[in-house]
Amino acid sequence: MFWFLLLAMVVVVAAVTLAVVGGGKSAILQDVAPEQLTDPLPATRPVGRADVEALRLPVAARGYRMADVDDALGRLGAELAERDARIAELESALAGAQATRAGRPDLLKQPEDRPQAPWEAPETQDGAPRPDEETGR
Repeated sequence: MFWFLLLAMVVVVAAVTLAVVGGGKSAILQDVAPEQLTDPLPATRPVGRADVEALRLPVAARGYRMADVDDALGRLGAELAERDARIAELESALAGAQATRAGRPDLLKQPEDRPQAPWEAPETQDGAPRPDEETGR
């Protein structure tokens, strides 16, 4: 029994050795080209939602390729910072326009020159409010 197991083990080792060493004309493990980022984020226009959804980072031996991930995150961070600055600029311009509109010279006119708003009570010559014509109050 011992000799049978020893002979079987020698045959298996020889078969594996022949398969590895004399595996034919091609290499056993062919070199695979490293996976590259095929569709990077666009450099000529702002990044959109569809660009981020379509982004597929290549996988390396231990996860994602750090250089590609760093490039994508750096680009997205720059885009977000640029958009935040643009939003802040537009909000300040809007606040300035609203402040300018609220401080128009119409508010500085004398009461007799200023048109009366519909919610204001009409006034008499002495400044007292006139009674409402319908209710008499």
